[in-house]
Amino acid sequence: MRHKLSLLICFLCVGIALHAQDAEANLKELNIQLPAVGKPIANYVKWVRTGNLIFLSGHGPQKPDGSYITGKLGKDISIEEGYDAARLTAIQLLASLKDAVGNLNKVKRVVKVLGMVNSMPDFSDQPKVINGCSDLLVAVFGDKGRHARSAVGMNALPAGNMCVEIEMIVEVE
Repeated sequence: MRHKLSLLICFLCVGIALHAQDAEANLKELNIQLPAVGKPIANYVKWVRTGNLIFLSGHGPQKPDGSYITGKLGKDISIEEGYDAARLTAIQLLASLKDAVGNLNKVKRVVKVLGMVNSMPDFSDQPKVINGCSDLLVAVFGDKGRHARSAVGMNALPAGNMCVEIEMIVEVE
């Protein structure tokens, strides 16, 4: 009996570990449907692949109607609203990443995230804002979603002064 119980626990642990690595299933569990990848707003491409690395251009918090969440942190936008905008930006990044590789389970590692926060000069909570992106990447990819990161303040950002812009580098199979 003890052997059967140990075997059952082992199978459950393996199943949980395998599911933790299934990015596509994790998106469904999080009730996230990736949007269609839109066209760039200037003369660039959304992503470039070189070898096993995908370089994702800066993405912003684009709403379903195509507009962006705009404003400055520390003035127009709260930290919580900025966090949500960074999470929405991560969803946009994941859509472009899926466009690049076809299936998010091909991701070996999120390598680097650069989060730019449109903020007032005295605002210093950029990391709390960009956690919206980082937390979602870990929820989707597990440990493969943990990454090196910079979170910096900016005086202004494109697309009507969107509140965040995020770039990402990802290693894939």
